[in-house]
Amino acid sequence: MRIDILSAVPQLLKGFLNYSIVQRAKDKDLVEIFVHDIHDYGKGKYKHIDDYQYGGGAGMVLMVEPLDRLISQLKSERNYDDIIFMTPDAPVLKQNLVNELSLKQNLMILAGHYKGVDQRLRDLHVTREISIGDYVLSGGELPAAVLTDAIVRLIPGVLTDETSALTDSFQNNLLAPPVYTRPPEYKGLKVPEVLLSGNHQKIAEWREQQAEKITKKIRPDLLDS
Repeated sequence: MRIDILSAVPQLLKGFLNYSIVQRAKDKDLVEIFVHDIHDYGKGKYKHIDDYQYGGGAGMVLMVEPLDRLISQLKSERNYDDIIFMTPDAPVLKQNLVNELSLKQNLMILAGHYKGVDQRLRDLHVTREISIGDYVLSGGELPAAVLTDAIVRLIPGVLTDETSALTDSFQNNLLAPPVYTRPPEYKGLKVPEVLLSGNHQKIAEWREQQAEKITKKIRPDLLDS
């Protein structure tokens, strides 16, 4: 898989993409990740990438021309399965979409910034828009990092135990059940006996029951869906 991330502040992404699971995937040559600085395609001597919005109002807007040049160049080099714009005014990211995107070959992710991006850029190039929640951040770099991490960890071979991802929260519309490790008792709190029984069928049943119980309490909307 190849992921290209377009950013006005690429420094915010480089540290995140060079550690932990994402770096492990890169080391195994399971994913290539390239971060592109939008300023490299900016206008004029000072490489401007933003301007005031038509009609007035607070906040600057990412201009269409620099981004169009960058995206057009990348598209001329390969075909992209999706060109994704991270923005609050979009459907909220769900695990089933992450599962779908993890099967793609080439993805481009645009990290929004300032007040947003000129609508014409969205009309010309963007094939999918994603929000990570009902709140606003200073830029789309963190959402782009969140999406990248969520996708990369699902690529076969990235996780040491590939079944781990299949038991995470939101798979099958359930939150994950409680987990325990050593010691079996701590400050009077004991690990449930069933987890120490060695009976894998009963353990699986307990975990499913706990997942349903927790989901009903915290996120009943997931059960409705």
